[in-house]
Amino acid sequence: RVEEYFLPRMIQEVTGQDTVPFGDCVLSTKDTCIGTEMCAELWNPRSPHIQMGLDGVEIFTNASASHHELRKADQRVNLIKSATTKSGGIYLYANQRGCDGDRVYYDGCAMVAINGDIVAQGAQFSLSDVEVITATLDLEDVRSYRGEVCQPNMESEPKPCHRVKVDFSLSSGDDIYLPTHQPITWNFHTPEEEISLGPACWLWDYLRRSGQAGFLLPLSGGVDSSSTACIVYSMCVLICQAIQDGSESFAFPSL
Repeated sequence: RVEEYFLPRMIQEVTGQDTVPFGDCVLSTKDTCIGTEMCAELWNPRSPHIQMGLDGVEIFTNASASHHELRKADQRVNLIKSATTKSGGIYLYANQRGCDGDRVYYDGCAMVAINGDIVAQGAQFSLSDVEVITATLDLEDVRSYRGEVCQPNMESEPKPCHRVKVDFSLSSGDDIYLPTHQPITWNFHTPEEEISLGPACWLWDYLRRSGQAGFLLPLSGGVDSSSTACIVYSMCVLICQAIQDGSESFAFPSL
């Protein structure tokens, strides 16, 4: 369902536009069609990308807030590869990063996929606030994939998506000469690395956000305090590595 939403006056004065479509719709540019699904919709048995793909949407985006769980990255990668294998398309996945002031840690894992292949991978555990990954892809690869793999297996008419036409193109005539990104093998962390790096990143982000000078680490010599000490050590290793790499987004908490 799509409705016309009246914009605030200050925005009307800037854009010269009185209303804007608001609701479940896709964007049709001069060269492609873009749709989006939000966060957990990727995990739904009736994910929006299924109907959108059947109706000709070629690029799917997902702005997610998926928290870290052990081996969850495997599930994300498999879901996105499956989404673009079934009906073709390009999938752009972005995920929140940081502790968000709670006991939950969001672990990033941005990625770009096309026709069942991952072509760009972001870091899963990082102290950087922002990470941008890019990939150069050919929309004709999506169209040829769908024509060869998907069309013979279509058995039902798709439910049409409401289209909002926008007067611009994502590509230009010169893009045809650019080399495209090739499939990569996802670099998964081992379970042991996840157990070490996830809490370590959470500790640093919590310390940075709280503005404190550091942590007090009591050591009794038992399993609990020893495990905590190992996680704090992992945090310190990440901090030292970020300093050595000269990360511009790296900042110490206020003392």
